[in-house]
Amino acid sequence: MTKVLAVLYPDPIDGFPPKYVRDDIPKITNYPDGSTVPTPEGIDFKPGELLGSVSGALGLKKYLDSKGVEFVVTSDKEGPNSVFEKELPTADVVISQPFWPAYLTADLIEKAKNLKLAITAGIGSDHVDLNAANEHNITVAEVTYSNSISVAEAEVMQLLALVRNFIPAHDIVRDGGWNIADAASRAYDLEGMTVGVIGAGRIGRAVLERLKPFGVKLVYNQRHQLPAEVEKELGLTYYPDVHDLVKVVDAVVLAAPLHAQTYHLFNDDVIATMKRGAYIVNNSRGEEVDRDAIVRALNSGQLGGYSGDVWYPQPAPKDHPWRTMPNEAMTPHMSGTTLSAQARYAAGTREILEDFLEDKPIRPEYLIAQGGSLAGTGAKSYTVKKGQESPGSGEQEES
Repeated sequence: MTKVLAVLYPDPIDGFPPKYVRDDIPKITNYPDGSTVPTPEGIDFKPGELLGSVSGALGLKKYLDSKGVEFVVTSDKEGPNSVFEKELPTADVVISQPFWPAYLTADLIEKAKNLKLAITAGIGSDHVDLNAANEHNITVAEVTYSNSISVAEAEVMQLLALVRNFIPAHDIVRDGGWNIADAASRAYDLEGMTVGVIGAGRIGRAVLERLKPFGVKLVYNQRHQLPAEVEKELGLTYYPDVHDLVKVVDAVVLAAPLHAQTYHLFNDDVIATMKRGAYIVNNSRGEEVDRDAIVRALNSGQLGGYSGDVWYPQPAPKDHPWRTMPNEAMTPHMSGTTLSAQARYAAGTREILEDFLEDKPIRPEYLIAQGGSLAGTGAKSYTVKKGQESPGSGEQEES
């Protein structure tokens, strides 16, 4: 019997299902690049429902039961006595989410003798040691583009929240105050600023497109320069070296995947070269910045603000310094798990499972690794060095 192990985030504190704000969500059939949204043979959920938590189970239970598949769903993922680690050795498929990642380290992959497929319900598979997955011929797949726009929208919102000092101003009202001078003393206009985006793939390009109407100067960095017509349309300036880009920006948005070249990209030395009072928005991965360097820069005033929803490890411990650092706008990792996004990545997860169970090819754009090497989207987005653990796949935060 095939066994599927899904590691999903816990249900709402007040119980499942929650009371929904809306009765439905807009129907989207295509992504901006023309590719189609997931097209499984069927779905067993109503779009707009909470699917990413344990009881939501990505809407997969009825389908997998009909196929005679053993389906284990848990949020318990930490340590050798967790449900995840106990069930992993006999699992054929592991499903995880970037928001509540089940870290598939090289050691755990070595123990997972039956594992054939690791699915990311969403985008971003850095919680999987891709070298180890390749060595064990494990296919790694994710639901490409399913929540890219969700994340891009959040990053624009977070940038505005920092620049306009929205959260402290809101706190003044919530606390019964009305001191306009306190609210305005850190508030600026985004118009006229230079904003840099690191990584101009699906998320980064969507951020650039959404920032253009704000009258900002847009600069970007990524491995492959965008076509000249795109640069002209959006008014972009390309910086091949990220270290040159950070010196000229008033704000920077991180939109690159985590790999060896982006690990701790923003450290003390790099932040020191930025303009005093610059802002950083990071919904990519927590380990793309040096945790303590961010805290030091906010305390000293070198950074004007930091916002993000990505931490390391996840969930973040209660004493994580980002919870209490000044001038932050942090949330749990949720920008890519809106109810709208969940409908797409749940459908995409089912599509991948249908292909796997029926021995059909998985869409190339969903593939990160297959047949012992990076494949599909993974070949364009990730870098791996043989013999090295993939950044982000470990379980412990560095001291």
